[in-house]
Amino acid sequence: MSATVRVRAGAAARPTAADRPDATVRSRRTGVRRLAGRVLAGLVAVAVSLVWVFPVYWMLLSALTPNARLRAMPPTFWPSAATWSNLRDVITGTSFATALRMSLAVTGLTVLVVLGFAFLAALAISRFRFRGRTAFVLTVLIVQMLPAEGLFIAQYKMLSATGLLNSVIGISVLYTAAIVPFTIWMLRGFVEGVPADLEEAAMIDGLSRTQAFWRITLPLLAPGLVASGVYAFLQAWNEFTVALVALPAESAQTLPLWLRGFLAASANKGVDWGQVMAASTLLAVPVIIFFLVVQSRMTSGLVSGAVKG
Repeated sequence: MSATVRVRAGAAARPTAADRPDATVRSRRTGVRRLAGRVLAGLVAVAVSLVWVFPVYWMLLSALTPNARLRAMPPTFWPSAATWSNLRDVITGTSFATALRMSLAVTGLTVLVVLGFAFLAALAISRFRFRGRTAFVLTVLIVQMLPAEGLFIAQYKMLSATGLLNSVIGISVLYTAAIVPFTIWMLRGFVEGVPADLEEAAMIDGLSRTQAFWRITLPLLAPGLVASGVYAFLQAWNEFTVALVALPAESAQTLPLWLRGFLAASANKGVDWGQVMAASTLLAVPVIIFFLVVQSRMTSGLVSGAVKG
């Protein structure tokens, strides 16, 4: 009986949260500070996002606003008088369709060739050990550091001598040479992230090395190929300076060159900012479509946990 009383007395003497008001207050203050920090971080993120999104929103709004209303003061920030005339006038222009076909052809060919060369090179330097491997990797990095402007004269003479000026193949060769080095470096990291043990396990199960590569390794490298393809696409689609040198003919212009010419022609008669913004919007539309197509594959960590320790 006395032992039971002592146990109960000890339990009653043990301090509880109610007996420690200072600890409770500190805990509440810590929780409030964390909540305030999260709210502040969220507000900063929203503010930064608005600053980043506003130029795109203004471009779209201006493309759908009549030119007279764009010049009115104060400016309007809502599509109160939307019109499709700016986009229609640009699309029905004489040179937009030609420039669009040129850009699509050059970008598509460049992306395919870049991914082919970069993928094979990344496999070679990641999976095999050979003489000159380190020198090759250093060469890739050094080539990437060369300024494009220093090669313009040599590139122009090369294309002129081979008859490839104003051609899809000629400009694609220049784009490929400029984009491949960094793409190799990107894909090298993805290839090294796929354990070679996966291929060896598949070969033990009866697959040949080629079958193991196509069935096991290549699907796991899909996110890397997509990410590298996005990089190559953006570089080729938005490139301006090399195209200005390699495509001097007006009939062989890509969309960035066409937009420059469109702005210059518009400036001669008073800049029609509605049509300029409509042209800029049309230049961005293929990029948006491309991202919508590939965004589901732009993930990482597909190999995580495939091989134990």
